[in-house]
Amino acid sequence: MQFRGVEIKCVTFDLDDTLWLCAPVVHNAEFVFFTWLEQIAPDIASDFDIATLMVHRRKFFSAFPQMAHDFSWLRRKWLEQLFEDYGVHSERVEDAFNVYLNARNDITLFQGARGVLEKVSQRYCCGSITNGNADVELVGIGEYFDFSITAASAGAAKPSPVIFDAAVAAAGVNPEQILHIGDDPDRDMRGAAQAGMQTLWVNPQGARWKGKGKHRPGGEIRMISELERLLDS
Repeated sequence: MQFRGVEIKCVTFDLDDTLWLCAPVVHNAEFVFFTWLEQIAPDIASDFDIATLMVHRRKFFSAFPQMAHDFSWLRRKWLEQLFEDYGVHSERVEDAFNVYLNARNDITLFQGARGVLEKVSQRYCCGSITNGNADVELVGIGEYFDFSITAASAGAAKPSPVIFDAAVAAAGVNPEQILHIGDDPDRDMRGAAQAGMQTLWVNPQGARWKGKGKHRPGGEIRMISELERLLDS
């Protein structure tokens, strides 16, 4: 595929809000976790509701700004402290984390996304770059990816060049030969452009580009299914 005059050899995808809608997934995961908590730690569930427990968690997270890139580490640490405070056995921490994580990865792909991934993976090196703790294997799309870079594994979150450099190293090609596809103007478009990648903005609302001119995306689509047209061009 030629993209803005460059031969693309690798395509990378953001995950949340690019391949699926994130907010309802996270909302459901918190509900599933709280329902589990009501059975295992009723004292906690009686002192909090879902909303106030989320406030408690976020306040705890704010004490560890150096770990802001690793949501899994933060959540485990919060669970350890929460369970210690309420006398819940520490062995339950990993159970609690997995209840949340499994629900966090129970997603519904956008229409046409699986077909796009299948076609991309057949033609190009294919990778994912995410700040969250979605897991392509748990989601059920791991077969389409040659590599998956997370903020936790890279030690930095988008738009840091560190996470994009990790993707370039995994792809084994020049950064300008990588097309990064994502929904976030700053984390995805600016971050990837600063790393020297080509960029394609998924902009479902048709929002006006407000980023700096030099980081303007190389292309724009409303939904991920439109990528098939570019692949065939």
